[in-house]
Formats: sequence, C-alpha cells, structure tokens
Amino acid sequence: MKSHWRLPRGVDELLPPAAWQLELLRRKVLDLFDSWGFEYVDPPVIEYLDALLVGSGEDLDLQTLKVVDQVSGRQLGVRADMTSQAVRIDAHSMVTDEVQRLCYAGPVVFANPQITQNSRVPFKAGAEIFGAAGIDADAEVIALMLSTVQEAQIEEPVLLLGHMGIYLGLVAQLIAEGSLAAEDEGRLFTCVQRKSQADIRALLQKTPCSEMMTALPLMMGEPAVMGGVHQQLSGAPESVLQALEELQSLAEQVSELYPGLRLRLDVSELSGYGYHNGPVYAVYHPTHGSALSQGGRYDDVGEVFGRLRPATGFDVNLKLLINTATNRNIIFAPYVPPQQRSALLLEIATLRAAGERVQCALSSEERPPSACQRVLAQVEGKWQVVANHD
Repeated sequence: MKSHWRLPRGVDELLPPAAWQLELLRRKVLDLFDSWGFEYVDPPVIEYLDALLVGSGEDLDLQTLKVVDQVSGRQLGVRADMTSQAVRIDAHSMVTDEVQRLCYAGPVVFANPQITQNSRVPFKAGAEIFGAAGIDADAEVIALMLSTVQEAQIEEPVLLLGHMGIYLGLVAQLIAEGSLAAEDEGRLFTCVQRKSQADIRALLQKTPCSEMMTALPLMMGEPAVMGGVHQQLSGAPESVLQALEELQSLAEQVSELYPGLRLRLDVSELSGYGYHNGPVYAVYHPTHGSALSQGGRYDDVGEVFGRLRPATGFDVNLKLLINTATNRNIIFAPYVPPQQRSALLLEIATLRAAGERVQCALSSEERPPSACQRVLAQVEGKWQVVANHD
C-alpha cells in the first residue's frame, strides 16, 4: 500500500478550525508586540549553520536539521530557534548603539521529536531587547510574556523565575578548586536538571561549594524561600551572591507589577543552558505539562558577530495556546440563478462586512454543511438569516 501521503513522525498540519485560530492568535500577539514598541522582523527559515548555532549549546545543535547548500557548498540549517537570528539582525542588519526591541513570529523545525512537544514544527512568537543591561529590561520582557499568554485567555498562569548565574558561579568555583573535572560539567548539568542530589554528590569531591551545589535542587518555592537560600549560599563566590540579589530584586519588581500573580522561584532552573547567563523565566499552567513560554538573559552572545550587547527575551509556541472552541459558524447562502441574485449578493456583502462568514452554494444541488446552523432564506420577500432545519 502506498503511504507517500503520510507526514513524517512528529510533523503535523493544522486543519480547520485550528489553522484559523492560530492565524488569529498570531495577529493578536503581533499587535500586542507592536503596541509595546517592538519592531517586527521576518528572518529566513534557513541560514548558514554556523550563524544559526551562535552561542547555543549541544541541545540546539542536535535539534537543527542540516543540509548542504548546492550553490555555495556550505552547510545550511533549518532554524530550530529564532533567538540567534534576532542576534544576527541586531549585530549586522539593523546596527544601532541604542536600545533595540525586535519581535518575530514563524515556524521552527526540530530534527528530533521532543517529549515536551507534540509537534516537531512549533510556531514560535517572541520578543528580544538588545542594549539594556539592567533587570528593568528583564521585568519588561516578563510583563510582555505574561500579557502574551493572557491574549490566549490563559487564566492564572504560574511564573517561574531562576538565575543561571547561580549555577554558573558555583560550577566555576568547583572547577577552580578541583572538586569537579571540566569534562564532567555536562554530567553535572544533567544531574541538576533531574534534581538528583545523590548523583550530584557522587560526582563531586566534598567541599563547602559542593555541598551548596548538592542542595541547589531543593532551593525552590514561593518568594519567601529566598531568606533560607541566602543563608545556605552565604559562603558562595561573589558572582553567586550578586545573582541571588538580582533574582530577589526581579521577583520583587514583578510582584509589584502583578500583585496577584502566582510566582515561584527555582534557583536550579537551567532552561536555555548554552546561551542564557542571567535571569531565566517561564510561564506554566496546571492544564499543560510543559512550559507555555520561556526566556531569559543572554548577554554578549552576539560577540561572534562582532557586537557584544546585553540582551534578554522570550518566545512562546502559539500552537500550544490556540483555542479551537471559539470557532465561528458559517452562514450558508443557497444557489440562485445569476439574473435573480442581486438582492442576495447585497445581503451577503452586508453580512461579510459585519464580520460574518458566508458560504455560497455553487449549484442548486449543493446543501449546507452538516455543522451549519444558519442559512439565508427569503422571508416575506427579503433575504434573512434563519436557523438551519435540514
């Protein structure tokens, strides 16, 4: 049996009503970004591979589809993330020393299915701020991220805040004192991600710093936990203490902006490892098993393009946020011979101008779709919308 009509594993297509709902949400989100003063950019789906992987970790490399360009002979990549493209644009396509706000929306492609993703072709929308080093920029991005999920009618989101500087500062100290071999850093990262204290302890030689790293996965909860975290990490390097202060200040600023927000802190949150080096953040909701949106600070990633710029941003998979329950029903217009349809066409134009969806029969044999609840019919010589009783 032929199967050439089948899609590759993990590759999906959106059909009605989901496809239209995604388009409506894309428009709403881009209008939101525009109202916040962000400039829209539309990067290409493919680029030279080395540009796509700027500042990224091994995970993004493994998720990037690779092909050979038959024109140049160089290796191309199909984008699996759009942050590096925004970095390239800030560094070379739209060069400025001022603060720059960029936004985008489009599909990305994963080379391998992800457990936390239903599709290998997510539709990402995101916003990035370049040239602003303070946590005020991070707070701005977080506020926009929360507004974005609210556009999708996600009620009572949970915001998770972390700071990569805490983990990175402890790792640097562990390597410097010989408690961790440099080649074992990847294994340590995996252990911390799994929050496996036993595996962390087995990997490190016992020192005060290794005890702090072992305790890291349990340092999470509501903002009130920060007092205990400061106490547990009181002997940490200065860079770690500075990261803790930034995390606490950011949490306080976000709490002031959103007094009723469900806010959680996780000192061992390592999302975006590979290019994030400051505050990181993600939005969750009890009805979804993975983050709806996430982002963070990634200062100086543009160095490879010759532009060291502070940067922070987020993205969201709009496919996870579409709500097919709000689909509008159509109105079905019966077939009328051309010489008799002027009044009907006028009514159809009026309905469409008012935002209604009107589908016209193309022959006298065509009947209303099975799900159609409203039709146009002549009532006392006038065309009117009535209930479909077929």
